[in-house]
Amino acid sequence: MSSSGGRRQWRPAAAGLAAALLGLGAGGIVAAIFARAFSPLVVVGSAVIDLTPGALKEAVIRVFGHGDKPFLFVVLSVVVAVVATLAGVLEVRRPWLGRAIVLAGGALGVAAALSRADATPLSALPAAVAGVAAAWALAFLVRRMPPAEPPRAQTAPSRRAFLWWSAGAAAVGLIATVGGQLATRTASAAANARAVFKLPRPTASTPPVPAAASFDVPGITPVITPLPQFYRTDVELVIPQLDPQQWSLTVHGLVERPFTLTWAELNELPMEEHYVTLACVSNEVGGPLISTAKWLGYPVRLLLERAGVKEGADMVYSESFDGYTAATPLEAMTDPDRASLLAIGMDGQPLPFARGFPARLVVPGLYGYVSATKWVVDLKVSRFADQKGYWVTQGWAEKAPVKQSSRIDVPRPGRTLAAGHQWVAGVAWEQHVGISKVEVQVDDGPWHEAELARAINADTWVQWRWAWDATPGDHQLRVRGTNAKGVQQTSGVSDVLPDGATGWHTLEVTVK
Repeated sequence: MSSSGGRRQWRPAAAGLAAALLGLGAGGIVAAIFARAFSPLVVVGSAVIDLTPGALKEAVIRVFGHGDKPFLFVVLSVVVAVVATLAGVLEVRRPWLGRAIVLAGGALGVAAALSRADATPLSALPAAVAGVAAAWALAFLVRRMPPAEPPRAQTAPSRRAFLWWSAGAAAVGLIATVGGQLATRTASAAANARAVFKLPRPTASTPPVPAAASFDVPGITPVITPLPQFYRTDVELVIPQLDPQQWSLTVHGLVERPFTLTWAELNELPMEEHYVTLACVSNEVGGPLISTAKWLGYPVRLLLERAGVKEGADMVYSESFDGYTAATPLEAMTDPDRASLLAIGMDGQPLPFARGFPARLVVPGLYGYVSATKWVVDLKVSRFADQKGYWVTQGWAEKAPVKQSSRIDVPRPGRTLAAGHQWVAGVAWEQHVGISKVEVQVDDGPWHEAELARAINADTWVQWRWAWDATPGDHQLRVRGTNAKGVQQTSGVSDVLPDGATGWHTLEVTVK
């Protein structure tokens, strides 16, 4: 192939990429105006998440953690770029074939948008506009591509003109994409509503966290997790922003008196405060997917009492605004000794959007995938025999009480320590049961009982520490707990699938 021929190969690819960017930008602008949660990449990404097997989702979360959603966006962007490049090449060789591929991509976006539970008649418009705009731009740019042979007529398209048109289309697409995202965020009625919302004063306040609940050990996990650090695992590519004035909660199913609760009505109910630690079932032994906060909300059991649960029901089927579902044991929702809340506040603030504003469920002692539905809009009293939650259909266990676990925060893995006094410290938990003892082992030596901080309550984790007289050499540290019922944490190792990981957290350190 000649050097000039090689240089010409990029032109169809450039046309395809520029057309795709223009289409995505047009779709993003339309989404910002008519359907904010339905930009083309978002709806396709959401469909990919729904269609991905549970084991593969778990593998992605395990590898990328909080970066799982950016990773998916990167993968989608690469796929779009490859398909767009192919469409450009085919459009040059066989007119209409490239446009057909682009329009097919738009059709997939339309189907993905309409498949969502929160779809409206306008939800398909962004993907449709993106497909049509990209197809038009592809044809436009290909017609302005300079010919393979040197032009004989002055009217033949020039290379410089093609470059300007392609660069212009790509720039407009990028600007429109970024502008659409910014418009979606800044023009959100939900953002304005949350900014001015004042939490109601609780009728049952929880006492402040006692000083004895925290140890002064550098590097130990704070008893109360700072809001920006609170873990997040959900199936949303873009954090939803619901206008609370449009929010309502329907309670129905196997009940005597179904009803719908509005936002104004919810905020007139007597609220309670409770400290609760939430954990994700995807958390590996020693992992970070667990956090603690002070929650403000209305007891779910009182909502169910108002509805009048019928005999034979054993589960509450909660649903998010976009169709995500979870199945929670009815007994956990109705237990008067368990702080199961329809929460609207977190650490003295309205729920952050990423944590479920305007309302979410908080149920102590159960992994989040069966209990912690964010942006909740529906509670259906049902039976496990009749319905399954989203993650159960992906291969996870039907019922998922949090398993007893403990974690070493200090020292950090791989650290080189100085010989002499060193703290070994961390947190231990078994929500709604509590921890009575934590022990630490160095290498294969005896187990040493650690000092426990004062637990806030049985629904939160507890800090622990042990003073180690470290000797030079490579050492292995491990930790185990014993719960308030006297049951010791199992040493048996199990994966997070299907109902949570088990085993003793172990790490290697070097002392010099």
